[in-house]
Amino acid sequence: MSDEFEIKNKVASSGLVNFDLTDLVPKGIRKGIDLKDFLFMEMILKEKDFREKVAAIDPDYYADNYVYIYNSADAIVPLWAYFLITAKLTDVTRKIIFGTKEDLEVILMHHAIQQHDFSDLKEKRVLVKGCSDKEIPENAYIELVEKLKPIVKSLMFGEACSNVPIFKN
Repeated sequence: MSDEFEIKNKVASSGLVNFDLTDLVPKGIRKGIDLKDFLFMEMILKEKDFREKVAAIDPDYYADNYVYIYNSADAIVPLWAYFLITAKLTDVTRKIIFGTKEDLEVILMHHAIQQHDFSDLKEKRVLVKGCSDKEIPENAYIELVEKLKPIVKSLMFGEACSNVPIFKN
């Protein structure tokens, strides 16, 4: 085949580095604990009953999982209630937070981005993958730009065939 008809992969030869943020998503099971299940009539916290329900929690069920504690009831829950559940599970979980599953994902991605070594991207042209089969919190993209801006040569978002330039150093 002559050179004039040769198909060249311009993306591969461009020196562009693809970065997929989903690679940083911590693997593991996420489990929620709804405080309404610990309340009398799903409305009132009775300390004795609450302590009994916390004592009945099987730590093995939450072992090595990411746990989020939330309250779907329209009830006021004292802060010490969260302390009791956290004290019960903190030694067996990977991470435990107060908030929604989405809040947990934001915190996990924050930690993953802050701990990741991006030195291999120094002075590179980086394309952050835009489409994913995993849900990534928007805040993760913001934190990623904060981490990459001082070290990369340029940053783009999207796919190689249709990307959006973000900045050039």
